[in-house]
Amino acid sequence: MPDLQSVTRDARVIPFIDEGEGPVSLVLIPEHSLEGDALGAIAHYLAEEAGFRVIRIDEPAGGDASVAERVADVMAVLDHVGLDDTWVGGHGPGGTVARAVAAEHTARVDGLLLLGAEDADLPLAPGIPVLIIQGTDDAETPPENGARLQTSAADRATVRTVSGDHLFPMSHPIETALFIEEYLDWD
Repeated sequence: MPDLQSVTRDARVIPFIDEGEGPVSLVLIPEHSLEGDALGAIAHYLAEEAGFRVIRIDEPAGGDASVAERVADVMAVLDHVGLDDTWVGGHGPGGTVARAVAAEHTARVDGLLLLGAEDADLPLAPGIPVLIIQGTDDAETPPENGARLQTSAADRATVRTVSGDHLFPMSHPIETALFIEEYLDWD
């Protein structure tokens, strides 16, 4: 497993893992702490098997950050690792942070990945392709959320479904990673 790194912003220590060296980069914002290696299997597959560079950004200790603080944290990590543009995505609330990053920093975002889209009052950033992956039995971020988002951006949003509940990225990581690889491979 790659080493846990960190960057400090306004006295906040932001942990992240930077894995792989491919020409396609993807930032993942997990819903759960990196201590549990959330999204680790997806990241490892995309880095090792698909040749992507994957950066997982966790929430600083305490876990009480606003979406605006999390957006600033993501941008601090991107600046620290020298990424001028990337795909950005997340699981559940992490996807809402990714949506805010795309909306506020559109020039630095190549596309958006949502793993279990929340029903957030946040429109999709214009002109950015969106891949939405939903769990078929997800009660927390139900498939209807992804369908509504796709309808709002039918020309650039794609929805895929994976069997499972809200934790489908952890219970079905390879199936999820294959959807991501297939979609981002055209990029």
